[in-house]
Amino acid sequence: MTMIARVTLEIALRKEFDYLVPEEFQDRVEIGSRVKVPFGPRKVMGVVTGLPAQSEHAKLKPILGVVGKGSFVTPKVLELARWMAGYYCCPVETALKSVLPVSVRKEKEGWKKQLYVRSIEPVGSPSKLTKRQEELNAVLREWKELPLQEFLTMTQSTQATVKKLESAGVALISREVIERDPYAHEHIVPTEPLELNQEQKTSMDAVLKAMNHEEAAKQSNVFLLHGVTGSGKTEVYLQAIQHALEQGKGAIVLVPEISLTPQTVERFKARFSSGKHQTLVAVLHSHLSEGERHDEWHKIKEGRARIVIGARSAVFAPIDPLGLIIVDEEHEHSYKQEEAPRYHARDVAVVRAQREKAVVILGSATPSMETYYNTQKGKYRLLEMPTRADNKTMPWVRVIDMRSEASKEKGIPILSQQLREAIQQRIEKGEQTMLFLNRRGYASSMQCPTCGYVAGCPNCSISMTYHRRDQRLRCHICGHDQRAPKCCPVETCRSYEIRYAGIGTEKVEDTLKVLFPKAGIQRMDSDTLKKKEDYKKILTAFRLGKIDVLIG
Repeated sequence: MTMIARVTLEIALRKEFDYLVPEEFQDRVEIGSRVKVPFGPRKVMGVVTGLPAQSEHAKLKPILGVVGKGSFVTPKVLELARWMAGYYCCPVETALKSVLPVSVRKEKEGWKKQLYVRSIEPVGSPSKLTKRQEELNAVLREWKELPLQEFLTMTQSTQATVKKLESAGVALISREVIERDPYAHEHIVPTEPLELNQEQKTSMDAVLKAMNHEEAAKQSNVFLLHGVTGSGKTEVYLQAIQHALEQGKGAIVLVPEISLTPQTVERFKARFSSGKHQTLVAVLHSHLSEGERHDEWHKIKEGRARIVIGARSAVFAPIDPLGLIIVDEEHEHSYKQEEAPRYHARDVAVVRAQREKAVVILGSATPSMETYYNTQKGKYRLLEMPTRADNKTMPWVRVIDMRSEASKEKGIPILSQQLREAIQQRIEKGEQTMLFLNRRGYASSMQCPTCGYVAGCPNCSISMTYHRRDQRLRCHICGHDQRAPKCCPVETCRSYEIRYAGIGTEKVEDTLKVLFPKAGIQRMDSDTLKKKEDYKKILTAFRLGKIDVLIG
């Protein structure tokens, strides 16, 4: 029987192409499958976006290969990609690239495999073993199965010796897939649902009614949960997710990249690590390696992970059926993609939920203007939690005029007198301090007071930031990098009176180390987070009280 596949290629041509499906691939090709096809002299990857009964073209080229098993893009997510292409004015091919992680789009499957040795019952009469082989076999029978390398290290033996056990029919060496879990070594302590206060109950009841479809069809299924910091929004999220699981559905939790800390993930994993709602929690974000992202995505696709936590791209996670999408800190600008397709994850979440009849909770203490406007117009429903869950008062906020501080001492100080005293008090009491500054580096600009020259980026026409540790000037927009000059680069000037204006996190760190030499001070920004584990190490050290002042 002739089978035709309509394929969208990974080339932005805004067109689909028909291909013949060879008989050996017919049971593996469906809508959403990843395939390799000929395109002129090239061989390119694509996604099957249709299975027409017939084609307008008489001579069709055959598909060359199929990647993996089953659909990589569910029909619902495929329709979402088509909507994005129209709404954000980009080719469907570009939208589909956003839907699938790079590690999943590769031609070859990205599973990591490792040699394992396992004990087996011999068929018939086993061959006679030497004394050493008997010892190894006894260890293997006790452990049942082990990674080969671990077994060799444990028994101080060689692979040749283990192969003799295999020849004797008492062991089997095989190559097996091992999952790369970024949180495999974490110790998760299960938690139970907390009792909700009246504000949380009111919000929860409204969400549950929408999830149970108890209200009129015209009622919006998008909620703005406007709650102050510490009002208990996360507990509402957790109990709403629990209800989705009870309905046999899954949930997606979007959080800004900067909020995706191990502690955030741990809280969700702890709630659903045991009990009748037990499920795997998959995590998708940029701090994962390609291999980890590949394995986490496949956990979702296979239905083993019914909860997904991640940054903006997690909105495309292949959860099916989908019951709930949560967008925490919905006002965050990081939900907006900077390159094509320039989608906003919050808006895509709303559209996806509408198409899949799911509920959306947009959480924020400071909602964006457009979201709040939508609640006033009736497009979204407003749920308010104006008080803290533990009935504690909100922290005092003091605004210090640094101009008045400058009159007390020479130049503009980095820290006000009041802030210095407050940090000193915290250190003396064994408490911790967090300082936030949205500018990394040592100084925000380099200028020459003699001729007025300002070191600017040749690509972006903005001033470059001075990084003192490595004596470099860097543009934080395009990444242009050059050595900081010792004198003014203007040939007619060449003055050595170069000045650095503005402050960055590096300068704050140096100042604090001078003011509080005995305190544990740590800077946390993209300049210090060089390795994948650095982020986790710093936050864990802060959590354990090893850091007195954290700057970021």
